[in-house]
Amino acid sequence: MKSALHVDDAPKAIGPYSQAQVVRLHGGQKLVYTSGQVGIDPATGELVAGGVKEQTARVMQNLTAVLRGAGLTLADVVKTTVYLADMADFAAMNEVYGAAFGATPPARTTIAAAGLPKAARVEIECVAVGRDL
Repeated sequence: MKSALHVDDAPKAIGPYSQAQVVRLHGGQKLVYTSGQVGIDPATGELVAGGVKEQTARVMQNLTAVLRGAGLTLADVVKTTVYLADMADFAAMNEVYGAAFGATPPARTTIAAAGLPKAARVEIECVAVGRDL
């Protein structure tokens, strides 16, 4: 069984998609698949000022908000996919990303993308697993 998730403290979807889908499994477990998040401030609907570091920080805040809506945290993330507008931004993104996930980061794929929504420098999606309380 799956259900769409919407939270107010992350950017609204800018197309026909959900911020996340929550899949409930047998035994009370759930999987959460987030849509890609870019560095949009949900209060303004605009990309945050600055470069890839500032955008990555906002992306991590947005992912945290979406996961919180499902009762999960970044510690529950098992896989991410990172899209970069330019691989030259990898080190700067990686610094912020690494700080957000700490000592046990999830599996990750990083891809160079020809274009991202709103001319963003970085977009990140994730899969998380947890239990219903």
